[in-house]
Amino acid sequence: MKQLVLPIKDSQILTQVLESLRDDFKYGRRNYTIFQVGKATLLRVSDVISLKKSDVFDEDGQIMKNAYIVDKKTKKQNTLYLRPVENDLLVYQNWLMKYQMNNPDMKVYDSEWLFPSFSNPHNHISGHTYYEIMSKVGDLLGLNYLGTHTMRKTGAYRVYEQSNHNIGLVMKLLNHSSEAVTLNYLGLDQESREKILDNINFGGLR
Repeated sequence: MKQLVLPIKDSQILTQVLESLRDDFKYGRRNYTIFQVGKATLLRVSDVISLKKSDVFDEDGQIMKNAYIVDKKTKKQNTLYLRPVENDLLVYQNWLMKYQMNNPDMKVYDSEWLFPSFSNPHNHISGHTYYEIMSKVGDLLGLNYLGTHTMRKTGAYRVYEQSNHNIGLVMKLLNHSSEAVTLNYLGLDQESREKILDNINFGGLR
């Protein structure tokens, strides 16, 4: 049976997930930053882990305002706005540099990948590895709806809620082809219908 991955709607639970990603793993700062980037850019995990340093940092080592990529799944051009995760990325890069200084044989900071594999820095972290990380966080916190799509769905849900339900904006950020697809992706189509139906007077006897 396919796992049902849902957005994290409760801010307290989101904080617990973020703390677990950061604190309960050896390479927690990397794992946490992947989630933050995925949540803020609404990218699929395959696109987040495929980011190169050159996509994000300019020649002076500064974080660019925008990154330009092609979505692996849809082959569509996608422009990422990086300002919301600028601080997270700077903290992460500093952590990565210190890690390599303390472990000179681990060339993670020198890797071309933004999120290198620590077992082989010539490659980026794999989607399967990140799935296992999210699965472990779910086990630790007793949550059965976490997966690699959690960060994307959570980011989309938060944009939807905090933009006064601007589904068109969320659709654009997700690179979806229709609002119906976006509502279904967020599990909001059924929820929205039920909220409307709650306020319908169907008539009846008391």
